[in-house]
Formats: sequence, C-alpha cells, structure tokens
Amino acid sequence: MLIYACVSAHGFGHGSRTAAVLTALHQRNPTWRLVLSTTLPEAFLRLALGPVPFEYRPCRWDVGVLQADALGADADATLQALVALEACLPALWAGEQAWLAEQGCPLLVLADVPPAAAELARRLNSPLVWLANFGWDAIYAAMGPEFRPWARQCHDAYRQGDFLLHCPLAMPMDWGLPELRLGLTAGSPRLDATKLADQLKLPADRERCVLVCFGGLGLSLDPGVLARWPDHVFICADPQLAVAANARLLPVGVRPLEVLPLCGRMVTKPGYSSFCEALSMGVGIHLVHREGFAEAPVLEAALVRHGWHYLLSRAQALAGDWRLDQPLTPPSDPPLPVDGCMAAAEAIEYVAANRVVHTDLNRSA
Repeated sequence: MLIYACVSAHGFGHGSRTAAVLTALHQRNPTWRLVLSTTLPEAFLRLALGPVPFEYRPCRWDVGVLQADALGADADATLQALVALEACLPALWAGEQAWLAEQGCPLLVLADVPPAAAELARRLNSPLVWLANFGWDAIYAAMGPEFRPWARQCHDAYRQGDFLLHCPLAMPMDWGLPELRLGLTAGSPRLDATKLADQLKLPADRERCVLVCFGGLGLSLDPGVLARWPDHVFICADPQLAVAANARLLPVGVRPLEVLPLCGRMVTKPGYSSFCEALSMGVGIHLVHREGFAEAPVLEAALVRHGWHYLLSRAQALAGDWRLDQPLTPPSDPPLPVDGCMAAAEAIEYVAANRVVHTDLNRSA
C-alpha cells in the first residue's frame, strides 16, 4: 500500500499533524510506503518523522494565505498566488498521475488539506481521505467577495472525498462525507528530557521555563523584552531573540515539542499543532491575538474551553507584557482525548481496505 500525502505548506502545522498521523500509521503498518508531496522543507519533514521512512515529492498543491509574519495576512498577494497556482495545476496533476501509475501498487491519497488533491484522486480512481480542522473554503469565504469563487471551488473539491478525519479545534466542515472525530493529534517527544534540560542549562522549576514559538513565519520581537522577566528562562526558535541573557536557542535538530515537557508555559500565536502539543503535555498557553485569519478565533475559543491560558494582544506581545507572573485561566470544559493519531491511523487502514466507508467508522472519539 502506498499512502500519498498531499500537504499544505501554509506554515508548519499541516506538516506536523500529517507527520504525527503517519508515524502512528507506520507503527501499525511498517511495510507501507509513505510519500509526502509538499513544498515544506524536506529537512523539516525528516525531523518531524524521525526514524519513519518516507519519499519526498516537492509539489505545491495549494496557496493557503500568504502572510507578512505569523500574525498578519496579505489578501492581494494571496489572490495573485491563487491565480498563478491554477495555471500550474494541470501539469502537476498529469505529472504526479503518471508517477503514481508507474508505482504499480494500491494507493490511497491523504490530503491535509489542499483541494487540488481531489482531482488527483479522481484521475487515479483512488480513495481520498481528508485530514483537517478546517478547509480553505471556510478561510476564503471570510476574506471578502473577491475570494468567494475560490471558496466555492474549494468546497466543491472537498465534497469529492471518501472520508474526513475531523480533527479537534475545528471550523465547520460541512462536506457531506462520512467522518471520524479525532482527539488531539500531537507527536511524541523522542529525546531524553533530562539530558536536554542539562544541555540547555534550564532551571529545575518548570514554571520558570517558557517556550516562545510563533511557527514557521515567526514574529519579530526585540530581545530586550525578555529582560522584563529576569526570573524566567526562555527557549526560543528565533536566533535573533535568543541573544538575550535569559534565553536559550532551540538547538538545531530539536523540535519545539521536545522541550515542552520542560516548560510550564508557552508564548505563541493561534496554531493547531502547537495547541495540540501543548494541550497534550499540560503546558499553559499565553496566546497572542491574531487578526485576518478565520481559523484564529475558533482556535482561541477552543483554547478557552480546553486549556489553561492567558490571552494577550499583539501590542502586549511586542512590548513583552506577557503576564507570566499572573495565574493562568482554567479551561471551562474537560480536556480533549489524546488518542487522535492512532484513531486516524486505524481509519486510514479501514478506508484503504474497503474503499467504501461504512457507518461503523462514523463515530466520535
């Protein structure tokens, strides 16, 4: 069996989620071939999947929303990119269809969550499974009248799938498909936490350790803001921020989730995979408000329901007014289950074996 995963390169969250699910799938089916088709950096995917073998196809399947940084969207640039991608897709479909046909083995297309994967699956008569907490139909519908044709086109594509792996922290996905509602889809640490703490010279008090992470696009912060919190140690993915005396640079080859067990809190933007990882490890989230992206308020509301949190404005984030000395607000609802990856792997197996999805998979996690 060949699993061909079309993965959005909008940030690193889609890749992290797909990697976590494919890791669980590999544990259950170590002989299955895994192919990741995306423009996400291959080095990032190798780090995310670790010992799990996969093949890399550098294909761009969607645009997402183009951004200046982790908190701001650029609508005009996004529209231009959508037009450019549409012109490129016929050649991409033809090329990947030919390559996959040459492989000569059973195939399932897994998509997180490029609409163009639907046409590829149709051409190959392959089962198609969506892995998503939102679709680009909902994102574009909220971006104004000029995006409505793109939203309709995306929605029509999503309705062509066989099955939806409905992730938590989700926007509405009314695609008319059989679905399985998942728990959190977080990866697992692979490194020795004690050795990592020694390497980074972290204090034993977990509450004094804070991970600062704004995803693949980052956020330009003045290193001087960390001086407002001299009793804390900050683990930073941004080398420019890590020059502060009380900062530690996340080592090359170490995923942010590896240091989460060492941290009491995390300063971040709304992001699905970051939330899944922090919630699964009991880390409090200081969340910086984000404008212009329809998923952000949905994630923020989900955090309020399910995670210990403190909400910050962009101005507070830039000024270093992170309120780390304040108690976190407790969640209003029970925690989410943490078995999403394994449940997703089981569902993929079922669809691969049966093609026609039966109602016994349409259950809640």
